[in-house]
Amino acid sequence: MQNFVFHNPTKIIFGKNTIAAIGSETAQLGKRALLVYGKTSCKKSGSYDQVTRALTEAGVSVIEHGGVRSNPTLDHVRSGIKKAREHGCDVIVALGGGSVIDSAKAISAGAVVDHDVWKFFTGKKSIKKNLPLTTVLTIAAAGSEMNSGMVITNEQTREKFGFGNKRLFPRVSILDPEITFTVPADYTAYGAVDAISHVLEFYMTTRDLATPVQDRLMEGLIENSMDACNRCLQTPDDYNARADLMWTATLALNGLTAAGLGRVGFPMHMIEHSLSALYDIPHGAGLSIIIPGWLAWFSGHSPRRVAQLGKRVFGKSIAGLQTEEQQAMATCRALKKWFDSVHSPTSLSAVSIPATDIPAIAENALKLAKVWRLSEYTRERIEEILHRCL
Repeated sequence: MQNFVFHNPTKIIFGKNTIAAIGSETAQLGKRALLVYGKTSCKKSGSYDQVTRALTEAGVSVIEHGGVRSNPTLDHVRSGIKKAREHGCDVIVALGGGSVIDSAKAISAGAVVDHDVWKFFTGKKSIKKNLPLTTVLTIAAAGSEMNSGMVITNEQTREKFGFGNKRLFPRVSILDPEITFTVPADYTAYGAVDAISHVLEFYMTTRDLATPVQDRLMEGLIENSMDACNRCLQTPDDYNARADLMWTATLALNGLTAAGLGRVGFPMHMIEHSLSALYDIPHGAGLSIIIPGWLAWFSGHSPRRVAQLGKRVFGKSIAGLQTEEQQAMATCRALKKWFDSVHSPTSLSAVSIPATDIPAIAENALKLAKVWRLSEYTRERIEEILHRCL
């Protein structure tokens, strides 16, 4: 295990009937809030009314900034920054999932600087101050409610870039599983895939293999993601299933899973971001396409790690095979089979992306590989992985 510092300053308020706390928690940080949310789902679920009422009763003025879409855009972030400045907002409140919270983080950082917010994402600027942020989570997926990262798509350049900074941790995040009852089946599945992918990135890219505590933690989170997702799809209003999936997704990317692993990377996300940027497909759907292909490629180089995951998560069906190479490839098939079972796409052809587009996808991915310092991912390597995703 490598040396590490684990520090997560986000306060989590978890459980039934907790949304009302957003009022008093936000009022401690500011008196004029920019409320960032998506399109119609929060109003249909009733969470919008609960949040605005709680803020108003706590004496917080609300300036609305709705319309965040899946794969949030830079233009929408820029308009939010302008609105926050014009109205003198001193706190940001996010009501939604990862796309909304990421947009809110970008606005919180961009509202207090003179330069364009995109410079954070290209590595030209770092965050030295930002407006405080509180969140009410409405979908289990990205983990943005308890981490310091954000991802935004620049539609003009067709780039989807991610950036992290310790100042981006939300001050408070409220997680009420009941408001996720109305999340549709496809996005419930995409959220579980996203949580699994976060764990897999760490599990597979660490170079320190003496990490038994972290291994068991991550393996358990993968199992819980699949099990809770299955239960949510079977019974959408199963509170315990929704609670299990929500907390699992939060734990998957709050810093705890990566503690002690040393340097890790996000190559699967790096490639998927190009699918989202170029074709605007849901992030989780893109990941369920990339993960099996990347794992199959990785198994050809490092089968032991993949085989270990398979034996521990999928059990006897993997352990009974003779060689690590066989176990690794069986693990890839087992995970892909689960993605298929929850109706998340597992091939480029499933979302009508032809093989002829692979060079363009790889070229786009190279830009983020450079920013994220994944120099080992050349155009040729990315294309090889993408061909395994056909």
